Amino acid sequence: MTKTSVAVDARWKTLYRIGAIAALVAALGFRRNMGAEMTMFFGAAPKTAVAWFTLLQNNSLLGIISLNFFDIIDYALVGIMFVALYFAFRKTSRIFAAAATSMCLAGITVYIVSSTSFKMLSLSNQYTCASTATQKTALLTAAQTVLAKGIPGAGYQGIGGIVSMFLIAIAVFLISVVILRSKIFYSITGYVGIMASVFDLAYLMVVGSVPPAIFNLWSSIFVGGAGLLLMIWHLLVGIKLYNIADNRKVVIPNE
Repeated sequence: MTKTSVAVDARWKTLYRIGAIAALVAALGFRRNMGAEMTMFFGAAPKTAVAWFTLLQNNSLLGIISLNFFDIIDYALVGIMFVALYFAFRKTSRIFAAAATSMCLAGITVYIVSSTSFKMLSLSNQYTCASTATQKTALLTAAQTVLAKGIPGAGYQGIGGIVSMFLIAIAVFLISVVILRSKIFYSITGYVGIMASVFDLAYLMVVGSVPPAIFNLWSSIFVGGAGLLLMIWHLLVGIKLYNIADNRKVVIPNE
């Protein structure tokens, strides 16, 4: 087995290192859909506005996690990782790397704008401070309106969650194709990223269009599979970005 040395622009080694740290933290500390994971330990998420207000007041951290606040942190870290990947590939695959990074950042923006975490926390605080029944009723109505925007499979993000997930899945697919064609990363990194994006896209195909029983099974398989694959992908990307941050050339075996 021979080896190939690939020159990497050393001017961006600090960015590569930051991207590596972001990827590793995203994989190990702030995974997507942590709200769903919390239900395994603390039971199902509340269904009514009153129940949400109670949870947010009694345990605000658990409340915002259940509202997928940590997804915002995860996506922000992934955005940093994509910027680092763009600079790693900008000389060899500028167009595809730019398209992937742009779609990723667009998806992150959509998700943040559509997030219900801060809206519900603000309404909960106002509800606690409200002094009249009329005010409390108005705030409950506003909260129920926020919750009603959710659709099956998108949690309480509604269509914004679906659009952002689609954009980021496409971004992962594109950058994984770039990775697969490059001589900087091992091929397995590209294959894992492609599989993760395919799982996400397969999940999105049935959102809101199949009976709950079928959807729950489909979701468990494809969302769970995508989550695991993305965790592995982030780890692989993070390790390689850290390596290229410390070396002007990356030496990998030809495959």
